[in-house]
Amino acid sequence: MIVTTPGSEFELQSADPHDREKNNSLEPLRTAPSPDACDQDRRGGKQPRRAGEPRRDKRDVHGWVILDKPIGMTSTHAVAVVKRLFQAKRAGHAGTLDPLASGGLPIALGEATKTVPFVMDGRKRYRFTVCWGEERDTDDTEGRVVRSSEARPSVEAIEELLPRFTGLIEQIPPQYSAIKVQGERAYDLARDGETVELKPRPVEIHHLILVEQPDSTHSVFEAECGKGTYVRALARDIGRLLGCYGHICSLRRTLVGPFTESDMIPLEQLQALCDRAASGEGSLADALLPVETALDDIPALAVTRADAARLHRGQAVLLRGRDAPNCSGTVYVTVAGRLLALAEIGNGELIPKRVFNLNGLTASPARNQESV
Repeated sequence: MIVTTPGSEFELQSADPHDREKNNSLEPLRTAPSPDACDQDRRGGKQPRRAGEPRRDKRDVHGWVILDKPIGMTSTHAVAVVKRLFQAKRAGHAGTLDPLASGGLPIALGEATKTVPFVMDGRKRYRFTVCWGEERDTDDTEGRVVRSSEARPSVEAIEELLPRFTGLIEQIPPQYSAIKVQGERAYDLARDGETVELKPRPVEIHHLILVEQPDSTHSVFEAECGKGTYVRALARDIGRLLGCYGHICSLRRTLVGPFTESDMIPLEQLQALCDRAASGEGSLADALLPVETALDDIPALAVTRADAARLHRGQAVLLRGRDAPNCSGTVYVTVAGRLLALAEIGNGELIPKRVFNLNGLTASPARNQESV
């Protein structure tokens, strides 16, 4: 066996509950986290098939599409659109974006849905603009004004405050969030006029900077944070401490786990690629990133074909000899350069936890090479 290191550097949410992954896992590798808390989608729903539109046969498609989600589209709708373009059997996303937000929405197709938790656990980066003078019940422009002030903050006052919002902090999620309160979503209770009391939660802000202040009423920030962080709550709390109140008026996600802006593809470009593929002038595989792109932060382990056959049957493999890895924990296993499984190393054994079946449409060879 040969240990290799990846060359580069997010709860599974299906567009349709019936499309939740029915994988052949032998036991959970990780508990899938709750939906990414950074500005939860407060609208959505399955998009119905248009009247008279023929039903198309679905197919096996495996990989990641990093959609540059446009403003105004729900994350659920975005997944449904991409799933329809690829005629994919299974799809989900790794971290909700509100309709008012744009930027990176990682969409997992097929076997890539098994790697969603790894992306969800990764860092997120946002560029956002805060409008001072008003606090709103949704903490963004969609809500009604609940507090107002004529005061406006100076650059110096803002920068002096930012260290208090860096590192491990306690944050109260917005009332309009997807957090469950006695089995009900907080945003549903808030819409019904109920006062939602949410408890503070620990979140981590890796860095938070003031990028620019184009005028006295608006400030542009960049934040890099861990899972569970609400950028809307960040704007709300900064505004309260400054005494001028504030809410998010624009938000763009520029990083999700291993996926950056360079990986994003606008919806129009994806649709155009689909049209060209339908006419034989291209392939939708060019829009896919390999399934293992989500696993860049864990080591890879190459195995022989004989060991691969055992792992594929759900059987553990003994690790012996001088080529046996001296590491422990989670690895992703490859055979002949092809992703085979997620596994755990422990007590001298390699134990499969998720086995991948990548028959069907996958990333093009060029995209595979880019991920190396």
